Amino acid sequence: MHRTKIAGIGMYVPSNVVTNNDLLKYMDTSDEWIQERTGIKERRYAHRTEETTTTMGVEAATIAIERAGITPQDIDFIVFATLCPDYYFPGCGVLLQRAMKMKEIGALDIRNQCSGFIYALSVADQFIKTGMYKNILVVGSEKHSFGLDFSTRGRNVSVIFGDGAGAVVLQPSANPSASSGQGILSTHLHSDGESAEILAMFNPGTHANHWKPEKYADFEEAEIGEMFFSHAMIDKAQVFPNMDGPAVFKKAIIKFPEVILEALDKNGLQTSDLRLLIPHQANLRIAQFVQQKLNLRDDQVHNNIQKYGNTTAASVPIALCEAWEEGKIKEGDLICLAAFGSGFTWGSVLLRW
Repeated sequence: MHRTKIAGIGMYVPSNVVTNNDLLKYMDTSDEWIQERTGIKERRYAHRTEETTTTMGVEAATIAIERAGITPQDIDFIVFATLCPDYYFPGCGVLLQRAMKMKEIGALDIRNQCSGFIYALSVADQFIKTGMYKNILVVGSEKHSFGLDFSTRGRNVSVIFGDGAGAVVLQPSANPSASSGQGILSTHLHSDGESAEILAMFNPGTHANHWKPEKYADFEEAEIGEMFFSHAMIDKAQVFPNMDGPAVFKKAIIKFPEVILEALDKNGLQTSDLRLLIPHQANLRIAQFVQQKLNLRDDQVHNNIQKYGNTTAASVPIALCEAWEEGKIKEGDLICLAAFGSGFTWGSVLLRW
């Protein structure tokens, strides 16, 4: 059985930098308020009409493919993770395949929000290990800025998110049997839907108020079709993400350390063996808590939420690519990727670079 290695990696963030102070024109907030709660100083926003989730994914994928020393025609499978696709359907995988003029290969879309890239890596890893595919493109890309509530009402969510994309090319490792060889050592995925509505975007959707929080429960007399999308939903700001921040924080600081330790325990390793932890960039306070909980040094954790905000499925590959470009990752280093997000879903990937 083959072991899966990252053969090429790339990232893309839009050129438009939006600082905390830039948000003051839309909402009652402050740079101090945002930094204190999230650690974020600025984020990137895609061009409203010229950039999409797919086009950003293409930019990151182009770099990853070039660094892998192959061409788009060599890719034999695509896994695309995002929570904000260009269309409700079809998914971004086929749009990327079209844009990059690839062969008629399979394209799989992953909808696991903040954990999307971790889930995508795990799925792709199985295809490589079994020998089914040899060059898999895994993309995480998000364009949040087009769907946020830029008002004081929505500031708890809107100040957090940014746009961007990251991508990797996965290939079979040349040293699959060596215990210290290059590649993914193990992946670990979990979910708990008990509190799914704590972090969710309800509309548009097909739930038809099956689950009814107070502010979403006034459409019993709606006409056919209006449950999916209506002017009332827009008027009452029911088309934006909904998040109970403190509840998410409490769950994240438990599950993040658990799934990281699970990966290390599975491979007979300890936190002291880690060269670098790349956590999903959800909130700097969460990352700092996890670092303290696991007794990791500052140089063992890479955070960039200060510059890019939370780019959900794109945050892990962007941070991984940035860390590699900055020389923080060398061949043979032990790297752990971990994420926690809506669902709730969470997971980790342990790999030898």
